[in-house]
Amino acid sequence: MTRRRERSVAPSGSRRAAREFAFRALFESERGELPLEQVFMRTAAQMHEGDDTLTPLTPEATAFARSLAEGLDMHWDEVQSMLQRTIRGWSFEQMAQTDLNVLRLAAFEMMFTPEPHPPVIESAVRIARKFGGEDSGRFVNGVLGTLSRSLGGQPVPATGSENTAVASTDSAAEEDDSAVDARDSGAAPATSAEQD
Repeated sequence: MTRRRERSVAPSGSRRAAREFAFRALFESERGELPLEQVFMRTAAQMHEGDDTLTPLTPEATAFARSLAEGLDMHWDEVQSMLQRTIRGWSFEQMAQTDLNVLRLAAFEMMFTPEPHPPVIESAVRIARKFGGEDSGRFVNGVLGTLSRSLGGQPVPATGSENTAVASTDSAAEEDDSAVDARDSGAAPATSAEQD
């Protein structure tokens, strides 16, 4: 059931609120196995209708959230591959889906946008703390810090007119240095309740 706002709340233009909105659409898309674009449109409509579980966004913030969702959708395989190389010790199936979806959005933004990594990481950690488990913030911070170092603090350069490629790590040593062992992050494996 959708709750309606009783009084008018000023729309937020913050990137953090837009990232949280994109995360919520992604999480619902993954849980319901629905296309991300479809869920994003439905969630945006609910926000505009006054659903008080969603922070109202300015048109600019909504456009930013849409660019994150569309960009992740377009670069899904590259983001998944980079996260698989960065996280050791857990498979995606073992991870809390909240943490995994926060990581996917932040990894996309770090890999394919010019946004500086520190505010992306800070926002991701806050979203993980808000929606995830007790150790989610620390785990997300560790993974994204490692990813940022492996990217040299810069997005992956575009290779061609429209295609963007993920920087490859050619040596096993580089892969080992850029990977986070989930057991060393201080986080416990997700329980089945956390995954749901």
